[in-house]
Amino acid sequence: AGVAPAPHVHHQQEHRGDLRGRAEGMSESTAGSVTTHVLNTLTGRPAAGLALRLAQLQGPEPQWVELTQRVTDKDGRCLPLLAPGQAKASTYKLRFETAAYWKDLGHSSFYPYVEVVFTIVDPAQKLHVPLLISPYSYTTYRGS
Repeated sequence: AGVAPAPHVHHQQEHRGDLRGRAEGMSESTAGSVTTHVLNTLTGRPAAGLALRLAQLQGPEPQWVELTQRVTDKDGRCLPLLAPGQAKASTYKLRFETAAYWKDLGHSSFYPYVEVVFTIVDPAQKLHVPLLISPYSYTTYRGS
């Protein structure tokens, strides 16, 4: 005899469908934006409360010009660093203030900050730059 699925299983399936619709809408509305997501690999949780800055290389004698500052939320995310349509074909730098983050958690950090330098070739594309951190390592990659 078969066992009927628990009511919450059905609810989770419906919920996944809702999330899928939201994710599709989000990807359309974030085209041409720059976003990040920071995960604490020591705890396996999002890195909440981590300060970061975005700068752009500008000028005939190239210099870094700060564009925005953010702090990650409880999910390790923040508002887009560049709003849709604001990105330009250029070189950018994301600086994550990791020493202060780890100090607040009672840890020392080998890296006082992490800088990720990247180039936007197609400003119409959404660019996502995830960062995975621990007190003694970090990893980043081009996300989607």
